[in-house]
Amino acid sequence: MATTDASDHEATPHSSDTKESEALQRLRAELEASRAELAELRDELDETNRGVVALYGELDTQADQLKQATELKSRFLAYMSHEFRTPVSAIRSITRLLLDRMDGPLTEEQERQVTFIETSATEFAELVDDLLDLAKIEAGRVEISPAWFEMVDLFSALRGMFKPVLTNPETVLIFEEPENLPRLFTDDRKLSQILRNFISNALKFTPRGEVRVSAVRQGDEVCFSVADTGIGIAPQHHAAVFDDFAQVDSPVQKRLRGTGLGLSLSRQLAQLLGGRVTLASELNAGSVFSVILPVQMPDDEPAGQDRE
Repeated sequence: MATTDASDHEATPHSSDTKESEALQRLRAELEASRAELAELRDELDETNRGVVALYGELDTQADQLKQATELKSRFLAYMSHEFRTPVSAIRSITRLLLDRMDGPLTEEQERQVTFIETSATEFAELVDDLLDLAKIEAGRVEISPAWFEMVDLFSALRGMFKPVLTNPETVLIFEEPENLPRLFTDDRKLSQILRNFISNALKFTPRGEVRVSAVRQGDEVCFSVADTGIGIAPQHHAAVFDDFAQVDSPVQKRLRGTGLGLSLSRQLAQLLGGRVTLASELNAGSVFSVILPVQMPDDEPAGQDRE
């Protein structure tokens, strides 16, 4: 019995060493597998990084090409507008002289034809102006010059501007006198351009009734609205009317052509002024186009001007 016990005691250390050796081998194998996996992941990451670098390079190239294309388009439009404006202005002046009978009377047919020429020339001039403005916005070359001004002065200027073009006796243009409104700090020329687009569209698509221009304060903002009793716009077309060259399909739209750029331009100008445009309308129930601007456009306040 004593001999057997000694043999058992000698076998125990050997068995322990074997287990430790097997455990070390397993750990070594796991470590090698981890190293191999890590190397594979490192290779994949390097490949991904090379792909990302190549993608960034391609995006930079495309951005440069897009910038160059935008600059070329802006230069082309600026050059062509200069070339177009001179003959178009001449055509409009000549047709106005003819319609004013400066060179003698016109027959009914002659007056109809000359009026058509004048209308086409005016539409072309408006298209050139709108394209130029959009090109300037896309190129980031629109200058915003905010200043304090009274809204009653803005309405007075708009009233005088549209008085000569109110040729439809069945449609009246009404400017509600602004009351209890503060002075506004924004670019009044850009605001006037937005409102002119709204009013022109309203007059064009209101065969009879009224077009009403108003302004109300809403907290730290002022909402300018142009409401008409015209043909209206179906809800499914509300978003589309602010897209470039958008035209709503209607009998009046087919008869009265436009550039399809005025509302798109108005929306982009409003965004440059820190505001937004909205539309409320139903088919055959009139429309209300609004531009909502902050009372004070975010900008460095001019010296010597107090805040309202």
